[in-house]
Amino acid sequence: MKKFVQDHLNDDPAQLLLGYAGKVDFDLRFAVQQIKARQKAKSKVPSWCENENLIFPVSLSMEQASSELTARYKAGLISGGIMADLTGGLGVDSYFLSQKFRSAVYCERNKDLFDITKHNLKILSPDKFDFVFGDSMNWFNNQQEVFDLVFIDPARRGEGNQKLYRLEDCEPDVMAQWDGLKTKSKAILVKASPMLDIKQALQSLSGLAKVLVLSVKNEVKEVLLFWSASSLESVPQIEAIDIRNEASIAFSFTFEEEENTSNKIAEEVGQYLYEPNAAILKAGAFKIFGQRFGLEKIHPNSHFFTGNEVVGQVPGRVFEIHSEIKQPKKEIRKLFPSGKANVLTRNYSMSTDELKRKFRLKDGGEDFLIGSQTAKGFQLWHCSRVKGESE
Repeated sequence: MKKFVQDHLNDDPAQLLLGYAGKVDFDLRFAVQQIKARQKAKSKVPSWCENENLIFPVSLSMEQASSELTARYKAGLISGGIMADLTGGLGVDSYFLSQKFRSAVYCERNKDLFDITKHNLKILSPDKFDFVFGDSMNWFNNQQEVFDLVFIDPARRGEGNQKLYRLEDCEPDVMAQWDGLKTKSKAILVKASPMLDIKQALQSLSGLAKVLVLSVKNEVKEVLLFWSASSLESVPQIEAIDIRNEASIAFSFTFEEEENTSNKIAEEVGQYLYEPNAAILKAGAFKIFGQRFGLEKIHPNSHFFTGNEVVGQVPGRVFEIHSEIKQPKKEIRKLFPSGKANVLTRNYSMSTDELKRKFRLKDGGEDFLIGSQTAKGFQLWHCSRVKGESE
């Protein structure tokens, strides 16, 4: 079966089921499921996909697993003697975090997933892990040991596969268990939904040292809540991190700094528009971003900034404005004769999709059509990306 899986990694799973039905002496459905899972894992966990001895679970577990990029980033945050992953799942985070610890405990209550991941982790890290099947909180509450790190990624799916965002709605309920977790941990790392209300989480979980917003290639993937018994921080640090092929760009601030910062609103939009990256926008650095880079905001509720010079190493996209479009019906057809443009709106009278539909535009090309609200009202510009900016 292993050879069949390796030989057909790039083939259509549905066609394989039809073409090889009754012609092989192994479980064809299982083999095809492995091919389908490996096709998904190729971009998500590439180093695992190369190992023909690993087994991959059903698609939902693959979708919910961390990517290798984010797992490797988390593994760089802390090291020590023993760690425990109380919500092990596919084991991507368990494995990469464990590389910085002498020993690790993997916990999982789904029997099929537990068996698959136990098999994989024994291959990937022989003798590193102890394995706990069942309710991890019951197990944890009965331990006498103090762990150097406890990692928790609460399940964020409710009845009918509904997505959950609030910590208290997820399983396990970190808020309810917080005080108990701190008594047996030197550090705790909670992986939360990208939709989490960060300020609410800071109020709910006492003593957090950091909140980290992780994006991969400008798409927010995770919000991490970090507590450390040894932290001397009186005010939690907020870190917005964009990860790109092992490299990362970080922007750090506190909510106190953000609240005490005033942003100048531009009377006129300058030659360049700046859009902070997705992690910064999720983290809520709406004013301090402009102050750090000497930029003016184009409107209190429009998260674009402007200036007349290109500022180096700005974590976001930079656009050069070629012209303001004042008569869209006339001008857009002339500016984009191919019918292609990259359309982007923030705090504008129409959404991106509405603007594309109205003027029959398709994504593509080098040109940008950007709409937003400014001190003068709603404005629309023909722009292009400035090459070499940090995005």
